[in-house]
Amino acid sequence: MTSAWPALPLGEWQDTYATLHLLTQIVGKTRLALAPPQNHWWHVTLYLTSRGLTTSPMPYRDRNVEIEFDFIDQQLVGRTSDGLVRTLPLVAQPVAEVYRAYRKLLDALGISVHIWTRPQESAGTIPFEQDTTHTAYDGAAAARCWRVLAEADRLLKQFRGRFLGKSSPSHFWWGSFDLACTRFSGAKAPPHPGGIPNLSDRVTREAYSHACISAGFWPGSMGTPVAEPAFYAYAYPEPAGCAEAPISPGTGRYDVNFREWILPYDAARATPDPRQTVLDFFESTYETAARLAQWDRALERSA
Repeated sequence: MTSAWPALPLGEWQDTYATLHLLTQIVGKTRLALAPPQNHWWHVTLYLTSRGLTTSPMPYRDRNVEIEFDFIDQQLVGRTSDGLVRTLPLVAQPVAEVYRAYRKLLDALGISVHIWTRPQESAGTIPFEQDTTHTAYDGAAAARCWRVLAEADRLLKQFRGRFLGKSSPSHFWWGSFDLACTRFSGAKAPPHPGGIPNLSDRVTREAYSHACISAGFWPGSMGTPVAEPAFYAYAYPEPAGCAEAPISPGTGRYDVNFREWILPYDAARATPDPRQTVLDFFESTYETAARLAQWDRALERSA
């Protein structure tokens, strides 16, 4: 279990995290441009692989193209369905240089695509091609993050299998840099208030057009109430009583600022069975939110 649950203290890799977040946005925006639209913006996400993160195959004219972050060999890999392969090393360098090299990689694969170069869902507004501020990249830290995401992906897929209703895949949101799986009741939700930095309100209103309960993993953010890696869960719209309701395990808590339940990653990895601890958290928070929101419990698969 040691390799599956590595230490990931945010303060030790936050500069690499900031750079990697921008790189996933560059690749994610490629998928945004090429993939056919799906409900709730599911067509823009990335997915875990046995080596990193991938766009999955994207249609381009009469071919498919796939871009993968390989955190074992520390490279960005582009592949097409007609056999072309190009790579780009993941090393410490300005985001602007990575972006220029990435555009050359796409050109070499015969892919021409428009990418909106301003970052989203963060306070930063430096376009990729002008960003010489973010230069840090520690491959070992990026690999540790991927291994945690891979473990979270395994658990979210198991969690998803217990639900019979509409549910998202376990997928990686490059805007917010988190992995999530979302269950839906089928009921329409009130318009989301929006207000996320550098993100159109129409995006959040489509994402939250229907009542949902979501669970996932996030590396955290310095300067916020969750300045550490954590598993999370929340409901939209949030029913009354979530803040006061007891959940399992006891190390989980409700954060009034994020309006989410939080289970610190380190609290989970310190238990005798971290996987079961996290699954208990996912199930407990879902059951609490579903009960308070009066969801149809027939959507759940019996044990």
